[in-house]
Amino acid sequence: MTDFFRAVKIALRYRLNIAMILCSSLLIATLWGGNIGAIYPIIEVVFENKTLHEWSDDQLAELHTEQRASEAVIQEKEQQLSTVTGVEREELAHSIWYEQSQMDTRAHMIEWMNWVDRKLIVHAPTTPFRTLALVIAALLVGTIVKGMFIVLNMICVERLAQRVTLELRQSFYRQTLGMDLNAFGQDRTSGLMTRFTADVTTMGSGISTLFGNSIREPLKMIACLVFAALISWRLLLFSLIIAPIAIFIVGRLARSIKRANRRAMEEMTQLYTALAETFNGIQLVKAYTMEGHESSRFSRIATTYYRRAMRIVTYNALTRPATEVMGMLIICMAILAGGYLVLNNKRELFGIPMGATLSHGAMVTFFAMLIGASDPARKLAGVIQFLQASSAAAERVFEMMDRKSAIVESERPVELPDAGAEITFERIRFSYVPDNLVLQDVYLKIQSGESVAVVGANGCGKSTLLNLIPRFYDPVDGRVLLNGVDLRDLRLQDVRSQIGLVTQQALLFDDTIINNIRYGSLDATDEQVIAAARQANAHRFIMDDLEEGYETLVGEGGGRLSGGQRQRIALARAFLRDPKILILDEATSQVDVASEPLIHEALRQFIEGRTTIMITHRLSTLDLADRIVVMDEGHVADMGTHHELVQRCSVYQQLYSAGFREAA
Repeated sequence: MTDFFRAVKIALRYRLNIAMILCSSLLIATLWGGNIGAIYPIIEVVFENKTLHEWSDDQLAELHTEQRASEAVIQEKEQQLSTVTGVEREELAHSIWYEQSQMDTRAHMIEWMNWVDRKLIVHAPTTPFRTLALVIAALLVGTIVKGMFIVLNMICVERLAQRVTLELRQSFYRQTLGMDLNAFGQDRTSGLMTRFTADVTTMGSGISTLFGNSIREPLKMIACLVFAALISWRLLLFSLIIAPIAIFIVGRLARSIKRANRRAMEEMTQLYTALAETFNGIQLVKAYTMEGHESSRFSRIATTYYRRAMRIVTYNALTRPATEVMGMLIICMAILAGGYLVLNNKRELFGIPMGATLSHGAMVTFFAMLIGASDPARKLAGVIQFLQASSAAAERVFEMMDRKSAIVESERPVELPDAGAEITFERIRFSYVPDNLVLQDVYLKIQSGESVAVVGANGCGKSTLLNLIPRFYDPVDGRVLLNGVDLRDLRLQDVRSQIGLVTQQALLFDDTIINNIRYGSLDATDEQVIAAARQANAHRFIMDDLEEGYETLVGEGGGRLSGGQRQRIALARAFLRDPKILILDEATSQVDVASEPLIHEALRQFIEGRTTIMITHRLSTLDLADRIVVMDEGHVADMGTHHELVQRCSVYQQLYSAGFREAA
């Protein structure tokens, strides 16, 4: 429950909201017990064909009679005290003390009833029927008022739960955005999605339960037990002897519920994963006619989740009857004990004094209070289910929120020199997993304003090298310098604000075209956005082919556009950013043949004076580079111009023979 209480700490900051919850819960509990207590005047007064005046006089007369009887008993026993010794004397002294305590209690009751008689009963109805009408009216008003406080309580509770849920989601989202890219590779998107949605929602339900039923129902139960104790606290204690057994059983079930919920949440993550993989790869699924295989795979995962869910249902089903049976046992014990005392006019039970003799009305009210306490106890069984599920969800959510990014900001960052953008890779070694180096002793210096193309076979470390520039990763050994300063000594914001990035998989958001381009610079005007689109050769297809023009929604991931159109939008976004450093990772791979010369000309003009690093397998794109760097198995094999490399570098010759010529 430790992680769940971290969410509770967030809720405790909303003090006014909690104060309203506590006050309304206390009033609800008081009215709950008071409404049940209406049984007493109905039985003791109305059903005896009395008015409140007559009942009050009878009660006072009975109390005075009992006081006189107690005085006589005390006088008699005090006279006997001088004639006995030892254990018998101690028992007699204890008996005198007990009788005196009863007299003190009755004296307080006489004083209280005299006050009630003077202040309240003097205004009461003068006939039994009118007395009944008054009790019923009071009961009805109390129920209406209680209902109003319940509405207020539920609104305050839900508001608190929703505020905590909102804050958790925002904190989780900010923390996740701050993680390094490697963390996203280790944690599946479906796992993050289930935590953002289902798990955080479950935590919100737990907060609602904790500050709702977990406060309201125990207070209602306490109110009934307090009223029952006022009638006979000794009989109440006797009735609650078996309560520890019920607490033990429910506690064992609660731990089982938490474990089952944790496993069910893990299976829900697998369901999300299967759905995401199938829907994202639906073209592949259909092309290979794997619909049956995917249906079977999903069915296996869904069946496992079903079994986990049924285990939770079983534990929950056991919790409610367990609490109900224990509650009924408590009531049965009270009825048997109370019935024995009333029917036999006894004051002791198994030799234990039970106080004054109880009237029929007091005993029935006592039973009613225990029944009134059993209803909240029954509802608390459901509370356990929600709290244990929330505890399991909190562990999963905070497990992610407690992660630390491998990319750490410098405590004393250095100001980035405002002098071009010279990049130096200094003896770089890098690995995604230990003992498996992707980059080995890479040394490369790129002058400010120079354009460099990086080529090599798949898996040779090209993209990894480029990902070190915006500090998506940090090298295991060596340094990446920007204008002579280690990237780790600079603010991430300062570094990344200098960079424009276009990748092979041009990612667009489910928004309008103009907003997707403006993502490169949120302060840009519409005119600047359109100018960037013209520069990327995107303006014509936006205006001619799309009915809504720049206001066209591109769909999830830009799915309503072709691959070439998406890449031109991505290029326009980078152009709008006006970066000092431009990174192109196969940025023109999906551009159609007709548009390629125009885009290359736009790129040639745009990269003028900018430090540009590009990965490409197109000879036409290599023409944009001042220098070509050849990578092989994680290190720099050679560098130079196309004509130099095609003559002396065997790796480059193989690449050229295999693909450059066809790409050209």
